[in-house]
Amino acid sequence: MKPNDLPHFDTAALRAKDAAHHLHPFTDTKSLNAAGSRVIVRGEGVRIWDSEGNEIIDGMSGLWCVNLGYGRQDLVDAATRQMQTLPFYNAFFKTTTAPAAELAALLPQVAPPGFNHVFFTNSGSEGNDTIIRLVRRYWDLMGQPQRKTLISRHNAYHGSTLGGASLGGMSGMHEQGDLPLPGITHIDQPYQLQHGKPGESAHDFGLRAAGWLEAKILELGADKVAAFIGEPVQGAGGVIIPPASYWPEIQRICDKYGILLISDEVICGFGRLGTWFGCQHPHINFRPDLITFAKGVTSGYLPLGGVLVGDRVAKVLIEQGGDFNHGFTYSGHPTCCAVAIANVSALRAEGVVERVAADTAPYLQQQFATLSDHPLVGDVDALGMVAGLVLYKDKASRTLFPADLGVGYTCRDHCFKNGVVMRAVEERMIIAPPLVITHAEIDEMIRRIRRSLDDTLSDLRLKGLV
Repeated sequence: MKPNDLPHFDTAALRAKDAAHHLHPFTDTKSLNAAGSRVIVRGEGVRIWDSEGNEIIDGMSGLWCVNLGYGRQDLVDAATRQMQTLPFYNAFFKTTTAPAAELAALLPQVAPPGFNHVFFTNSGSEGNDTIIRLVRRYWDLMGQPQRKTLISRHNAYHGSTLGGASLGGMSGMHEQGDLPLPGITHIDQPYQLQHGKPGESAHDFGLRAAGWLEAKILELGADKVAAFIGEPVQGAGGVIIPPASYWPEIQRICDKYGILLISDEVICGFGRLGTWFGCQHPHINFRPDLITFAKGVTSGYLPLGGVLVGDRVAKVLIEQGGDFNHGFTYSGHPTCCAVAIANVSALRAEGVVERVAADTAPYLQQQFATLSDHPLVGDVDALGMVAGLVLYKDKASRTLFPADLGVGYTCRDHCFKNGVVMRAVEERMIIAPPLVITHAEIDEMIRRIRRSLDDTLSDLRLKGLV
């Protein structure tokens, strides 16, 4: 699309309204208002356009979610049909709707074996709050009410509600709310660049990192521990890909002590890694009892999340539990479920997940790796359709820039100027493009990223920082 094809938007007026009334998530509002918001007005395929006509390759799929890309008329039509028929009804009072029932039956067809039930929420954050309720209810019904503690990892992200933020391991979030809540604790993340020992192999590090879970279980007392939760690949933490030895060892430890294992698939689910769910990827490879999902289930077109409940837990809840006193007005919202059905059906019919595994993800990994020759770039890593790199002051010695320089955020700003969305997580730069991206679009995305790295390097040289 050419800039002149876009409808006219009064950018200054929109920015003024935004600054006057809109409190953005995870944002320094005073700083944003001084600079002015970027106003995104259109999307098509893997590209978005702002109100000033700038075309941008969306290297982050919105927020890890627009798996099928923008402008899918089939998803729009599914929403339109459902809104014309029954825009909303609730799932309380012994009631369901056709889309909620159909989606509940469809999801087990793509889920790992042993997942035949789903609890619907509106987001991944609400899904993880639901996880806390489900886990503690399960152990109550099992006659072990003292099993209340959930173990997570530092630098994990599990949402921003009180429960989700507590499960997450983001110190900045914990400092702004007296978190975590009681009964939630954390171990270190499997990030070898941060925690590896000199000369330690990735395999050995993965086993050692998993061992931190066992040590924490023994510290707390195995009879007090309810569950361990983790993202197959940590997303908001910077695309932290654990060694292949890590998750199978986590599985062994959970099995040994009988604790529930939870896979937060809000990012990794619905094809992101080239498997329907991240826990199924050969590099990850574990069997959870509960799966949190959201984002890719509708490709972000409408809000929907939930928990896939494994048979071990579902059987107890159904046969022994009576009322489960938890839920939301919009649980199983029929229009959102209709879009999810269309989205999952399209992923299946078009072979998107299989194409990611066999073609797109290997090509992305190959092309992304070419950035490793850049003077700033080291430790390039990718799995499926997520990838990350580290910005180094001196990559030979792995010396990082001082954190207060905000070099990652400078690079992120250059990316936007050069027409590509790339996210900064301190010194790490990460991408997670739509699953439908083509080879040619990957090539163009990499060119724009390289140009942005060059511009970042020029800035640093002008300031005498390299």
